[in-house]
Amino acid sequence: MRSVIQRVSHASVAIGGTEKSSIGKGFLILLGVCNEDTEEDVDWLVGKIANLRVFDDEQHVMNLSIKDVQGEALVVSQFTLFASYKKGNRPSWYRAGSHEHSIPLYELFCRRLSEAVGKTVGTGEFGADMQVSLLNDGPVTICMDTKNRE
Repeated sequence: MRSVIQRVSHASVAIGGTEKSSIGKGFLILLGVCNEDTEEDVDWLVGKIANLRVFDDEQHVMNLSIKDVQGEALVVSQFTLFASYKKGNRPSWYRAGSHEHSIPLYELFCRRLSEAVGKTVGTGEFGADMQVSLLNDGPVTICMDTKNRE
């Protein structure tokens, strides 16, 4: 799994001009799934994100997690995180997971993250053409890949 985690003041996702989900302070998470991903990848990534200390404490030091600040999360599926761009200029998506494999892991990730942060997680719609709006706070943007845990 690959993710791009952005600390936001607010974020939303719309489909066909209609807002599907919105959040205030918290994380906008773009999530890509490949066919090699498993439930173990979900659990590792959820644990890292839920405990990621990138929110300011009283001394304005990034020392608090999303749980500490009662933040919200919005998770948007993003198969393009697995783009292969080695040949030519048109990316290939062969590493992105199939719908049959990816949808259950995406949904599991959202449920487990919701449990970990103690709040309902907003979502987009897997495979839909979505419009994502956000105000990145900081900016703080972190990329994580479960196949590169070091």
